[in-house]
Amino acid sequence: MMLDMKRLIGCVVLGLVTVAASAQWSNPSDDIPAYMRKAPVKDMHPLLSGNQLTGEYFSHDYQVTAYKMAAKVSSVLYQQPCYCRCDRALGHQSLHSCFEGTHGAACSTCMREGVYAYQQTKLGRTPAQIRAGIERGEWQMVDLEAATM
Repeated sequence: MMLDMKRLIGCVVLGLVTVAASAQWSNPSDDIPAYMRKAPVKDMHPLLSGNQLTGEYFSHDYQVTAYKMAAKVSSVLYQQPCYCRCDRALGHQSLHSCFEGTHGAACSTCMREGVYAYQQTKLGRTPAQIRAGIERGEWQMVDLEAATM
């Protein structure tokens, strides 16, 4: 009886160690930042625009351009993750959240993803196709200083 109990405890411990050790090999693509799966059904928080695109956070033309592009595809941004991980640090719900305040102007990841989403929308891509490209890291190739509307 005591030998059976030791075997059972040994198996349980071995199982727990195996599960804990295997976590290090989990697929990082399974760790996708927050986004909304569908277009919004109600009004979203407004993005910064107009006179709000001035001041210390908007000292470069590409920052203003990124926000103007974001405004043109705001419902698409709502359906995109943001890989700067602002969902964890700031509680953002999607890439759209980044452009509701000045965070998007201070973060090259947010701006590149926003410009990428705009460009891909102009090419006729769906939000799901754009999200797949963002997840593959295609946004990293965006040259912010060359971005034009």
